[in-house]
Amino acid sequence: MAVWVPLEPVEATMEADAVDAAVRGLSVAVRGPLFGVASQSEGDGRRWRVVIEVTHGCPQQARDALNSALWFKAKDEAQDRAERRALLAAVGRLETEEVTELAVLDTRYRVVRAEEYAGMEANGDLELPRPTDPEPLTPDWSYNTGPSPRIDVGLVLDPDAPLTPALAVERLSQRSLAYTGDRYPATVLRDSARAVETHPDVLLMPTGFAVVERSGSGGWTVGGALQASAHDARRALNASLIMWEPRLRGLIPLGASVDVDAHTIIAEGANPAAEELAPLAEASDRLRAGMLNQVEADGTTYHIARIRRLLRWGPDGPEPPRPSDTSSHAPETFHPRLDEDGTVHYE
Repeated sequence: MAVWVPLEPVEATMEADAVDAAVRGLSVAVRGPLFGVASQSEGDGRRWRVVIEVTHGCPQQARDALNSALWFKAKDEAQDRAERRALLAAVGRLETEEVTELAVLDTRYRVVRAEEYAGMEANGDLELPRPTDPEPLTPDWSYNTGPSPRIDVGLVLDPDAPLTPALAVERLSQRSLAYTGDRYPATVLRDSARAVETHPDVLLMPTGFAVVERSGSGGWTVGGALQASAHDARRALNASLIMWEPRLRGLIPLGASVDVDAHTIIAEGANPAAEELAPLAEASDRLRAGMLNQVEADGTTYHIARIRRLLRWGPDGPEPPRPSDTSSHAPETFHPRLDEDGTVHYE
């Protein structure tokens, strides 16, 4: 493991933040596995590249995403019939088999498994974004201009990349991470212990951020997708407060235009839902005015959590799904038939 000491001011400050978190002695709160797809081509050495973001809740969701990616590659990028034939053969397998790994031309594709976890403070709160986590110069709070930037885009998984001292310590400390306790089935515990032996090293993935929420004395629950930056998570929370939560509560019709939110309803003045919408709109105002990482509305605390992921790594690269990892559905067909000439058949 190669270690380098950051000297550039910004990088040195980020390292100091990481050291401070380590000194605070955060415990580790493990949420469970996430899945994605990585590829390796000739000349990559020990490196793999993420082609399907490692954010999916079960292996089959990652396979489905690869299915679509290869179908569109066959439709839009294949240079000849032979290349399209090879891509469509892989799509055919993904439509009918629970594939863990497959080769397409000179590229290996593997469904990979990551462990999602967060640092937990002594009071039970999950770690907030650090002062040195990137923030936009001009925050964008719009909620109707498309999704936030996708996480893991262009990510290269390199087990030999040099690490700062703080990351090296974190990586070493997580090598022994395994499930324990009565709440896990015996098969899950057995697979977790075996993974420490078969994939003894770990690779830390880029930090993500997510909205978590808690009502009353209950525990934290995840309230949104993993985001690439703390502000992307705040933006998602803001949209939830003024757009989606009011619709779920029936305070704004589900079919209403995206321009209709808690603020516009309150501005009308005569709408009977305005009073119930006020706490959500006020929480949105506080969130945006202070670039806050935690707000409360109607007895629920919303918190921007700093999320970590690690991949276990063995002699042949990243860990695939374990036998005890289950999927929510079986393989299926998503797209119309595409022939070797690139013609789509909608029959």
